[in-house]
Amino acid sequence: MRTLTLIRHAKSSWEDPTLADFDRPLNRRGQRDLPPMVQRVQQHGPRPDRLLYSPARRTRQTAAPLIEAFRLADDQAQPCDEIYDATFGMLLTLLQRQPDSAHHLLLVGHNPGLEVLARWLCPAAPEHLPTAACVQLGLKLAHWADLVPECAELLWLDYPKLHPPVDHRAR
Repeated sequence: MRTLTLIRHAKSSWEDPTLADFDRPLNRRGQRDLPPMVQRVQQHGPRPDRLLYSPARRTRQTAAPLIEAFRLADDQAQPCDEIYDATFGMLLTLLQRQPDSAHHLLLVGHNPGLEVLARWLCPAAPEHLPTAACVQLGLKLAHWADLVPECAELLWLDYPKLHPPVDHRAR
């Protein structure tokens, strides 16, 4: 069985209107949501064999603590230009080209491509992926090239609003 974990980048900033979309950083909420999201991804293993991420600033910032947490080498964690602004079809082609030596692939990217891909692979996946959402899918495939519609089962879904912040002042 193969595992595919799709992660939408954490919440980004729109504060500076002069920045190109590609250059937008994470905002405070995105930075706050990131460490607990990384912990939850680690807890729901398995360790990824490969992590691909969009080179956009917000996805690089989302991928960096995942790369560090899983201690992935440079050849295991790579920016991939085609993930930025990718359609579902582009993401599917990218996945189908992955080496079969990768049993768990983690992809950090953007909507709408990610959510369309998730629903194509697994009808039980949510229609919308909020920022910092994680969708983990199980695939009973021998080869990444064998991806077809509805070939995946939903193993795990997580996003920050499932974990409301604890108000420590209420004590």
